[in-house]
Amino acid sequence: MTRDPETAARLKALRADLQPELVKLERRALLRSGLSLGALTLLTGCDLSTGSNGNAADRVLWAMSKFNDRVQGWLFDPTKLAPTYPAAMIDTPFRFNAYYPPDNIPEVEGADWKLEVTGLVADKSPWTLEKLRALPQESQITRHVCIEGWSQIGQWSGVPLKVFLERIGADLTAKYVGFKCADRYYGSLDMPSALHPQTVLALDFAGKELSPEYGYPLRVRVPTKLGFKSPKYIASVFVTNDYPGGYWEDQGYNWFSGI
Repeated sequence: MTRDPETAARLKALRADLQPELVKLERRALLRSGLSLGALTLLTGCDLSTGSNGNAADRVLWAMSKFNDRVQGWLFDPTKLAPTYPAAMIDTPFRFNAYYPPDNIPEVEGADWKLEVTGLVADKSPWTLEKLRALPQESQITRHVCIEGWSQIGQWSGVPLKVFLERIGADLTAKYVGFKCADRYYGSLDMPSALHPQTVLALDFAGKELSPEYGYPLRVRVPTKLGFKSPKYIASVFVTNDYPGGYWEDQGYNWFSGI
C-alpha cells in the first residue's frame, strides 16, 4: 500500500514507540492463562475462573488479544530482518522444548514420510524429503526466543516457506498458512509472516539433518516470532482464509506473537 511521506513518517514513529511495549506484553503473559498484566489491571475484582464474571472476563480478554493481533499485524514490516549472528555465538547444547518431555518425542520414519498439502493451493501433491531438498535452500543463524523467558542462538537450514508456497501455487493473497504436526501440535502464521524471507521449512540444524529432538523430519522456523510459532514434526501444510488458531493460542496465548 502506497503512503504519502508524512503518513509513512508517522507510521514509522508509531512503530518505534509501540513495538518494545508489544514485545514486553508478550513476554509478560501469564503462562497458564495467557493473560497480560494490562488485561488483569482492567479486570481487577472479576472472578476469572467461575460464574458470569469469569465468562465476561474471557470475552474481554479474547477481544483484547484479537486487537493486539491486529495492531501487531499492522506494525509488522515484511522487509525487516531478525538479527543474525556469527557461528561462534551458537549455543550448544541447544535446549529441547515442547509441551511434553523428551521421552514422548514422536518417531517418524523419513523414508515413508510425506508432507500433505491442502487448502487454497493449485498443486496438492504430497512432498517427500528428497523433493524438498531439491528446492533452493537457505541457512540462518538466529535467536530462538521462548515465551518462558529464555533464548538461544542456533543454526537452521531449509527451504524458504515463500519458495515452497510459490512452487505449490498457493494463493498468496489468502490470510493464513497452517501446520499440523506428528506430535499433535498445530499452529498457523499470517501470510505476510509466512512470506518473510527468513521463514523457512527447516530440514537441518547445526549443519546436520534435524535430529528427533529438534523436529525431524521437518519444522518451521520463524525468527520474527516467539518460539512456539515454530512448530516441529510437520505433517501437513494448508492455506486458508479461515482462522486456524494454534495449540497454545487456543489456550489463551496471543496469536501473532511477534518479537
